[in-house]
Amino acid sequence: MTQQAFPRFPILIVDDEEDVLQSYKMTLRLNRIDNFELCGDSRQVMGLIERNTYSALMLDLFMPHITGLELLEDIREIHPEIVIIVVTGSNNVSTAVECMKQGVYDYLVKPVDVNRLVTSLRNAIEMGELRRENSSLRSHMLTAGVRTPELFAPIVTASESMHSIFSYIEAIAASPRPILITGESGTGKELIARAIHAAGMRTGKFVAVNVGGLDDTMFSDTLFGHHRGAFTGAGSERPGLVEQADGGTLFLDEIGTLQPASQIKLLRLLQEGEYYPLGSDSVKTIEAAVIAATNENLDASMREGKFRNDLYYRLLTHHIHVPPLRERPDDIPLLVEHFASEAAAALKKTAPAVPFAVVALLQQCRFPGNVRELQALVFDAVTRCRGSEIGPDAFEQFARSQGCSSDGRSSVQPQPVETLLHGGIPKLKEIEEYLIAKALQKSGNNQTLAAQILGISQSTLSRRAKPEGA
Repeated sequence: MTQQAFPRFPILIVDDEEDVLQSYKMTLRLNRIDNFELCGDSRQVMGLIERNTYSALMLDLFMPHITGLELLEDIREIHPEIVIIVVTGSNNVSTAVECMKQGVYDYLVKPVDVNRLVTSLRNAIEMGELRRENSSLRSHMLTAGVRTPELFAPIVTASESMHSIFSYIEAIAASPRPILITGESGTGKELIARAIHAAGMRTGKFVAVNVGGLDDTMFSDTLFGHHRGAFTGAGSERPGLVEQADGGTLFLDEIGTLQPASQIKLLRLLQEGEYYPLGSDSVKTIEAAVIAATNENLDASMREGKFRNDLYYRLLTHHIHVPPLRERPDDIPLLVEHFASEAAAALKKTAPAVPFAVVALLQQCRFPGNVRELQALVFDAVTRCRGSEIGPDAFEQFARSQGCSSDGRSSVQPQPVETLLHGGIPKLKEIEEYLIAKALQKSGNNQTLAAQILGISQSTLSRRAKPEGA
C-alpha cells in the first residue's frame, strides 16, 4: 500500500558537513521518519522557512557564513512557533544555556545516540502539531461562526451547541491525533465523524467499523487482516480495514466495549502507526486519521479497570461530545420536516404536512433513542398517513410511553419566533420575555451588556426582567 510521508510537514536539517547530513538521512529513514529536507548552507535557511512549513528544525551551531546562534535569534524573532533541536559538537555549558534561553526544545551533543535523537525528534514533531492546533483553535475562537457550512449540510440542526461543535471540527480536522466522539446512541456520532473526514480534506477513504462485541481474534482479523494459514479456514491473504483506510479516516464505533488485548493493539496503532496482520511477524505501518466513538462512560470504565488509562488519555487528545436530542428541542421541527420529506421520497408519495400541534407534542418527549428514534417514528407516521397531514394520533402511543400530553397541549410552550413561523401572532409580553432572555444569554447574564444589546437602559431592563409579584 502507498504510505504517506511522516511527519505531515517536513523536518529541516541544517549542517554544513555533507557526511553528517547523509548520516541523518539514513538514520531517520531506518526509523520511519521519511519527510525531511537537508540544507548544507546556512544562508538559505531563512528563505526556506519563509516559503515552507516545517514540523521541526534540526540545527548545527558552528557553520560558515551564518552561525547557528545567529540563525536562532532571527528564527525566534520572526517564527517563534518553530520547534528547534540543536545538534552540535560543542559541550559548552554556557552555549547550551544560551540556546535554551532562545527557546530551543532540545540540545544534543555529537555523536548523538540514535534512540535519543529519534525520540527527541518525535516529541518535537508532536509539540509542533500541538502549537499549530492551538493556533487554529484561537483563530476560530476569535472568528465566530462556521467557515465551511457546506461540509455539515448532512447534519440538520439549528442548535448553537451543534454549531460550536462544527467550529471545533474545522479547527482540529487536519490533526494527526485521534479524536474521541462521545454521546448517547442515536445522536449522530457517525455523521460527525464523516464531517471530520470531509473537513480534514483527506485523500483516502472513510472506513467505518463497529467493534462492539468483537473478540480479540475477530478484532485483529477485521482491522489488521491475515496471512494465508493464519488460522483454520484462512485459505488466502486478506487485507484488513486499517489498510483500506490508509491516507483516509478509520472510524471505530463502540470503542468502549473493546477487550483488554484489543485495547493494547489499538494503543500501539495510535502511538506508533504500526500493526501486525494475523499470522505475520512483519510489521505494517499506516498514516490515517483515527476517530473513535462510544456511548459508554470511558472515565468510569477506566476507574473500574475495564479500560486502559493510557489508551483513554491517548484518545482524549481531541474530544467531541454530541448533546442528546432532549437538550436541543429547537432541532425537532427541522428534523421532523426533513425526515417527513425523506420518508415521502423513499415511499414515492407526496410529503404530508406536520401541524404545529404535532411538533409541540414531540418537543415534550425525551427521546431515549435520540435522532434515530425520531427518524423511525416519522417514517412510520408517513407510511401510515392517508391524508395531507400527519395528526397527533400518529404519535399517541409513543407520547403515552414518554408521559407526554397527546391532546396537542404542550407543557413546553412554543417560543414567540416559532409561533410566528407557524402563522401565529405571539403576545407582546411573550416577545419581550423572549428577547430579554436571549440578550441575557448572549451577554453571560451581564445586565449592562444585555441592556446595550436591546437598546434600553439598565434600569428598564432590571425592572422588566423582574418576575411578576417580585
